[in-house]
Amino acid sequence: MRPEPEPVGLPEVYAVAGYADEVRSVLLAHKERGAMALAGPLGAALAGAVRAVAPSGPVVLVPVPSSRRAVAVRGHDATRRIAVAAAMALRRGGRTTRVAAVLRQGREVADQAGLSGPERVANLAGALVAARGAGRRLGAARVVVVDDLMTTGASLAEAAAVLRAAGGRVAGAAVVAAPPDAVREAEL
Repeated sequence: MRPEPEPVGLPEVYAVAGYADEVRSVLLAHKERGAMALAGPLGAALAGAVRAVAPSGPVVLVPVPSSRRAVAVRGHDATRRIAVAAAMALRRGGRTTRVAAVLRQGREVADQAGLSGPERVANLAGALVAARGAGRRLGAARVVVVDDLMTTGASLAEAAAVLRAAGGRVAGAAVVAAPPDAVREAEL
């Protein structure tokens, strides 16, 4: 299943868990309450989704960026932190992996909480930009867009579109959690 309505350009998405109960609690503890010790286990879970997207070969993980305001309020960039942990887990398994934080928010966006799928797409349209030299930094490796959570897919679709325009070879997207019926689940 895919999110309904599905945003244009949404790549294939894999998740390791449904966004409910304990998974929701763990993600919120890491993201909103600064439980940094959870970055390792969340990164290991995210690595499972990355393996489902791109089973072999070099891979570049590109985290969906948080707003500067959100990073300042939280005191950390949760998605980037788990992307780094996922890359470390993949490298320990012998996989050539790196993180390239080449996406930035080019303009302010409204808080996505409470917005419908179409409202999220409109909110994010044109909001992300690729950093100067992004295509060169991505190289020829397959790119996997990563985030902690997918709800409507709007952020992942916008990120993938910007990366493709910058010359990235987007293989798909990997998240820790998503609505249980929205994406294909990956094994840990």
